[in-house]
Amino acid sequence: LSMKNLCLTVLLFASAAQSMAADAYPSVHVREIPEGLKMVWRLTKPEMTENSRCAAAFDNHSDVEKMTLQCSVHIKMAAEGARRAMRYCEEKRQELKIKEPCRIVTD
Repeated sequence: LSMKNLCLTVLLFASAAQSMAADAYPSVHVREIPEGLKMVWRLTKPEMTENSRCAAAFDNHSDVEKMTLQCSVHIKMAAEGARRAMRYCEEKRQELKIKEPCRIVTD
């Protein structure tokens, strides 16, 4: 392989690995999260880049004390954004004693 081809191969592999890592987490579509979390999503969305990720956890749509949306907004890699959002969400989920798991929010 030429150096150029080798570099392209490494970049493609890294990109695929990053994409697969971000997809490794469970997800929930923004239309399926509670209205209170949708409001936070809409306020956060203008600051988000293509690599930003948010994670949500909630037990039901009416108990506002048991729901959270945590985001990693200013991030350079989507996989790292997903990892951070999930970590922030998990910390808050445990604090609020939310039974349902954290999931990456998609739109």
